[in-house]
Amino acid sequence: MIITQFVILGAALFALGVYGVLSRRNAVLVLLSVELMLAAVNINLVAFDAFVADRIAGGQIFALFIIAVAAAEVGIGLAIVLLIFRNRRSANVDELDLLKL
Repeated sequence: MIITQFVILGAALFALGVYGVLSRRNAVLVLLSVELMLAAVNINLVAFDAFVADRIAGGQIFALFIIAVAAAEVGIGLAIVLLIFRNRRSANVDELDLLKL
């Protein structure tokens, strides 16, 4: 397969994730859209690394770091969403003025 197909797939997934972040009101779906964007970045990193083929595997190493960051983001993000849901009985992003005094 050629690199163009992977770049188009990554761009489509990233655009779908951006649309999900901007249009969704539920905080869990916003987190899911962010994960979709991170997966698109991983696809592009691995595709560019295979295209360059310089024996360093830098794209794959960066992809592993992004996977670790995504796992931490899911854990922290879901904990915050659960705490907000416990206090407000809603996970609506528009109602997140909880931190305002």
